[in-house]
Amino acid sequence: MSDVKILVKPNGPLLVSGDISLVDGTEKAFGLGGRTTIAFCRCGQSANKPFCDGTHNKVGFQSDPPACDLPPRAPKP
Repeated sequence: MSDVKILVKPNGPLLVSGDISLVDGTEKAFGLGGRTTIAFCRCGQSANKPFCDGTHNKVGFQSDPPACDLPPRAPKP
């Protein structure tokens, strides 16, 4: 299993790097053109979702969350 890294860019996209396989809701693969780094939209305004097209700069998207720990998962009933 190869490592995948997800970088939360301040005021920008999620950059996913590594051996990426991206599929839609029907399990059809996206053609990534051999890319090993993909930028995913975080602002919700991209014309090319789920990919970032830089629109976050035009709409003034701001989000720079610091790293934190998630609480433990709740037990399943």
